This record gives sequence, structure tokens and C-alpha cells, in this order.
Amino acid sequence: MKLDYIYHSGFAIEADGVTVIIDYYKDSSEQEYNKGIVHDYLLKRPGELYVLSSHFHPDHFNREVLSWQTEHPDIHYIFSKDILKHRRATRDEAIYINRGDVYEDQNIRIEAFGSTDVGISFLIDLQGVRLFHAGDLNNWHWSEESTPQEIRKAEGDFLAEVKCLQQTAPSVDVAMFPVDSRIGKDYMRGAEQFVERIKIAIFVPMHFSEQYESGNAFRTFAESAGCRFLAITRLGESFDINQ
Repeated sequence: MKLDYIYHSGFAIEADGVTVIIDYYKDSSEQEYNKGIVHDYLLKRPGELYVLSSHFHPDHFNREVLSWQTEHPDIHYIFSKDILKHRRATRDEAIYINRGDVYEDQNIRIEAFGSTDVGISFLIDLQGVRLFHAGDLNNWHWSEESTPQEIRKAEGDFLAEVKCLQQTAPSVDVAMFPVDSRIGKDYMRGAEQFVERIKIAIFVPMHFSEQYESGNAFRTFAESAGCRFLAITRLGESFDINQ
């Protein structure tokens, strides 16, 4: 099984006869629009394709994904219900799920967990591998700007969502989680709290745009917690996650 980094929070999972694309924002080419690992390779990959979007924010959902069915007829769209609520897609264009809902077929099981922003996060069971994509679930606080009360509330809300996940999935094989330096000096705090509470075999940073160094700075803490850390260095990078 392979994990492909597309951009920002966008990833693809390559399994036997199945491809999963999560939170597509834009493709991996820096030179040409709609060029890169998705258009040049993944949309042409044989088998069934699942397209997941955790919420309506434009850095997590691009309506262009709905046009992919012309290239890849064996396609399934599983979106957070806020995408429908905000009229980014219509009712008949996708299957919509909320926190607590489950989508399952013969290939994949997807359970929706909460977020501390909008939308959902995804717990995915695929061919014996359990993966978690956090969407915008994080301990979002700006230490230099937020009040102590705001920081306490952000942390409490985040830890409550992690506790809910922990009850279902005390361990996961692969976790894709925000490590975003734009929120200030404590930007790794949510990721630290996450790996302290969920046993993670492979940790993958995301939501860092093109700030690779700040995303990869979490490596030391992740490895001290027993995680294998995937340091991302470029768009379209692929990793073998069976090793």
C-alpha cells in the first residue's frame, strides 16, 4: 500500500484495486494547472476510486473533483454534510456523512469523527490497514493572540474529540494530522497531544502548505513517542506504508 502526498492536506492511498483521494485542493504540479500525480497517474489507475472531502473550505474541497467521473466511471464521492449545507455540491452528487456516520461497502469502511473547526475527520479501514485523516481537527489556538479562556476552550474541545476517537481506535496504522506553524509558537501542541493519546505506527504531517521545514520539525517528538515519521519534502511524493 502506498500513500501519496498531493498538496496541503491532500493525500491519496493506493491499495490493490482501490484508490482513495482525500481533501483534494490542487494537483501536485507547481508549473501547470491540473497536472501532477492525480491527473497524470491516479485518475488513470485501474480499479475503484473513492474521493473524500472533510469539509467545505476551499483548501480541503475543490468542486473540480466532481468532473473526474468522466475520466473514471468507477468513482464514489463521500463528503461531509457541511459541503451540501453550504451548497458546494448538490444532494445527488455525493454521499454525505456527519460525525458518527459510517460509509461501508465491499472495499472500504469510513467512519466520520469530529472536528474542532467545521466538518469531520475520517477513520478509514482498507485492506487490513487503519488510517486516520484529521481534516481540520486540531488544537487550534493562537497563543500570542488568544485569551487564556479561548486557549482553554480550544484545548478542551480538541481533547474531547480525541477521547471519542480513542474509544473506537486506540491505535491506528497511519495518521495524517495538521502541523501548521501559522498558528504560532505552540503550533505542534495538538499533534503532541494526539500522539500521546493514540498509538500511531506512522505519523504524517499535513496542513502546512509549502512550509516543509515547519511540518517536518515534528519528527523528533513523533519518533520519541514511537512513531515512524514520514518527512514530506515535495509535492507528489510517495511512501510505502507497508514497510
